[in-house]
Amino acid sequence: MFKHILLATDGSAASQHAAQMAVDMARIHGARLTALYVVDPYPYLGISETNPLGFQSYMAAAREHATQAHAKVAELCSQGGAPVALQTRIVEDLSASEGIVQTARDEGANLIVMGSHGRTGLARFVVGSVASKVLAAAPVPVLVVRQGGSDE
Repeated sequence: MFKHILLATDGSAASQHAAQMAVDMARIHGARLTALYVVDPYPYLGISETNPLGFQSYMAAAREHATQAHAKVAELCSQGGAPVALQTRIVEDLSASEGIVQTARDEGANLIVMGSHGRTGLARFVVGSVASKVLAAAPVPVLVVRQGGSDE
């Protein structure tokens, strides 16, 4: 049924739970898996012009975090059964929801898998739930995976 699954990951516990679900589904369906990490836009617009090292440091840290999140997914793909074909992508200069929806279109994914929540804090309440925005705009089905347990 599913040939190409897009996993939105940010390295959080919720996205790790979603990653396990995406890997399991890819194995069951013989699907390709693309793990996507969307870098939040640089929060200090204008400052980078006077301090380019601030922007460079921010991007270097974001790329390192993306590498770590992708490594966790790669580990899941190689253990517990037949290996799963994995591609990794990093998107910059878009919001998380825009990056996920655009990548699903560009990559020809026919399912998006994501955690019910990842990045937390005030920004989540100000801009709304990334999962809700993806659900509203996605051109394909979206599986939102809740992290079980009492910490929600």
